Amino acid sequence: MKLDILAIAAHPDDVELSCAGTLMVHAAQGMQVGVADLTRGELGTRGTPETRAQEAQDAAAVMGLAVRDNLGLADGFFRNERAEQLAVITAIRKYQPDIVLANAIDDRHPDHGRAAKLIADSCFMAGLRKIETTHNGQAQQAWRPRQVYHFLQDRYHRPDLVVDISSVMERKLDAIRCFKTQFLAPEEEQLQTYISSPAFFESVIYRSKMLGKMVGVAYAEGYTSAKAIGVRNFADLINEVT
Repeated sequence: MKLDILAIAAHPDDVELSCAGTLMVHAAQGMQVGVADLTRGELGTRGTPETRAQEAQDAAAVMGLAVRDNLGLADGFFRNERAEQLAVITAIRKYQPDIVLANAIDDRHPDHGRAAKLIADSCFMAGLRKIETTHNGQAQQAWRPRQVYHFLQDRYHRPDLVVDISSVMERKLDAIRCFKTQFLAPEEEQLQTYISSPAFFESVIYRSKMLGKMVGVAYAEGYTSAKAIGVRNFADLINEVT
């Protein structure tokens, strides 16, 4: 299946927190969008790989994804090396996305920055014909996405691009809530994590509001880009209300 946009992220729930709105906005425009999680999140303090897998599929239904894949890399221990690159290259060639959304270039969780580099390098290498990969026993053709954007995560980076997600913000929150083992844990539960408190959930909303305020909309998601971002017409830009 060819996708217009493929979000590739280190852990199930990275996408929901960071770029779910963008995926839903473009899906509403008739584009094919999907997600490939690098790992099963097996090192997470709360939940299990099995519960995370079900939560990921529940969130995929909320987001209206055409596909949600998992590459089965080792949570916490994957590297930007040959085996991992070939796994990501195979996924890129399988789905042939025009745009890839990837983890933040630097973040609190070390997997995120490492994934960002792995994904960006693999996007380039997927276009090299002499790197051979197969899927279902068939040789794959080279494919290089036109653009890679890195979404914002825990640490703030000044975005090069923001996407208005005001129309889908409530659905984004619903997608996050699908990860019941990870977020909004009852206060009486003893096993709490950095992301399980209501305060963390609220911070996701505040971040979206802050990014929206930058361009005069209610809610937005932000991205950085190694390449310059071009437009065909200034009319494509959001005009902030004065």
